[in-house]
Formats: sequence, structure tokens, C-alpha cells
Amino acid sequence: MSSIQACNYPALIRFTEVGLRDGLQMESVFVPTETKLELVKALIRAGVRYLEISSFVSPRAVPQLRDAEALISAIPRDSGVHLAALAPNRRGVQRAVDARVDSVVLFVSASESHNGKNLNCEIARSLDNIGEAAQAAREASMPMQGAIAVAFGCPFEGEIDPDALLRIAERYLEIGCEGITLGDTTGMATPLIVQQTLMRLRQAFGPVPVTAHFHNTRGMALANMLEALRMGVTSFESSLGGIGGCPFAPGATGNVSTEDAVHMAHHLGIETGIDLDLLIQAALQLEAVLGRPLPGQVMRAGDRLRRYAIEAQVAAVG
Repeated sequence: MSSIQACNYPALIRFTEVGLRDGLQMESVFVPTETKLELVKALIRAGVRYLEISSFVSPRAVPQLRDAEALISAIPRDSGVHLAALAPNRRGVQRAVDARVDSVVLFVSASESHNGKNLNCEIARSLDNIGEAAQAAREASMPMQGAIAVAFGCPFEGEIDPDALLRIAERYLEIGCEGITLGDTTGMATPLIVQQTLMRLRQAFGPVPVTAHFHNTRGMALANMLEALRMGVTSFESSLGGIGGCPFAPGATGNVSTEDAVHMAHHLGIETGIDLDLLIQAALQLEAVLGRPLPGQVMRAGDRLRRYAIEAQVAAVG
């Protein structure tokens, strides 16, 4: 326990489950709304209270999320769950307001190349769009979060210009966003880059609330999360079973698994409010829905203190 105290990790952190949005958007076969709803209920039973539930983008761009309004309207709202949704422009925000989500997430990429692929326009135009979107959100008293995609590296351009990232963050704060989400969209972050990026944000803007969104493309997600924890980050995004990625970037495999991240947090003495056993059940439920093994590891191995009956194990012979 002394080593935990020495690292000065936060006592409580928040996970926002993004599997229903960032995870399922990569699936080519449409998952029925009723099935998505059952997954949401399983997550709520496990204690998950923050869900990035969908994205109000064109159904042509992301067909999997064409049922955003129907799914949101079916979710029981008496469970204390907070529903967030992505909205790239004013029209998306208006759809989010009409659907009665609890907050919207605006998003811009930190590189011109990825922004062109992801939003089909230059960063300057995207910043104009989010200004118009923010006006619609403010008129509806809708809380906003500002997300920066490829914040730690771009698959087309390489390293991200720190000034470009800071300009986007500054714009988000100007228009009234309550916090900044740093997206490791293609898993290019390292602990050192995480440290440097968080330090730049703090030097520029002070203690602005930061949410970290890591992908496990290169097996670095939990290491990056540890560094973010060490730097005082208390809000993270993760995906059930480790599914997902970015359809507009090559090699962008899954997000950090929610079960893996929660397991690590609990064994650092950090409270999450999530029941790991029930979360594993939800991940196995998702695996059955998708019909293939998922990349999450704790969903298969269980908690580190899981016990097995020794009589059931094969013994060495000879």
C-alpha cells in the first residue's frame, strides 16, 4: 500500500463507457436497437453511470449509429445514468437536444489530414462549426465537452504540433466546454507523450478538467493510463471488451478494455463505483452478440485473486 500512496493516485476516478459508440461504430453488421439496450442495462447493473451512447452524425457515414434517437429514448433514466453523445455541428447538437441527452461532445482532430478524413473539412472550418454548435448547446443549456482526436499522434502526419492542439483546446474553453478529452485515436501515445501533453495543457490553461481516451493499438493503453493517473487525471473513457477504433484511420484497433482498466484501478486502491464481476458478465454478453473473441483480457482471466479448484486441473505426468 505504501507504493500506492507514494504515487499519489486519485482516490476516485470516473469511467465513461464508449463501447456503444466508439466500439460498435466499427461493426459492419448492424446490432439491433433492442440488443444494444440489453447491453446498456447490463452496464448499468455493473455500476457504470456515464455512457457515451451514440453519435449524431450522418447515418451514411456511420450506419451502425443510425438508431441513436430510438436507443436513447428506450434507456431507463431513473438509474442515475448520464448519457453523452457526439455532435459534430449545429444540426447534430439539435438532434442531441431533441433526444434529451445529458451532454454533448464536440470533436475536432489535431491534424489537418485526419480532420479531413474524419470531418471532411479543414480544422479552421471545424472550429467555426463547433462555434455554431456550441451556440445551439448554450441556448438549450446543454453541457459540452470538447474532444481532440489524434491528440497524441496522427497516422498520416506523425507527431502533433503542440500549438495546434493548444489552439483547439483554447477554442473549446472559449465556447464554454466544461472539459477537454484527449483522444489517442490510433494508439500512438506513450507515457512520455502523455506527460508532455498534460503539462502543456496545464501550463497554458491551468487545472482544466481532462478526460483521457486511450487505444490499445500498440499495447500501451494501461501504461498510458497509469501516467495520466500519476498526473492527476480522474476521468477516462474505455470500451467494453476492448472493441472499437476509428473507421477513418488505418490500423486503429480497439480502445482500452473497460474491464482491464477497472481491474487495474481497483488493484491500485482506486474506487470506480463499478462491480468488476458484473462488468465481466456484460463483456461476455457483448462477445456473444458479436460472435467472436474480444480483445479484453480480464473478461477471460477474471480478477487476479480468482481461485480455481485444484482437483479440476491437469497434473504433470512423469
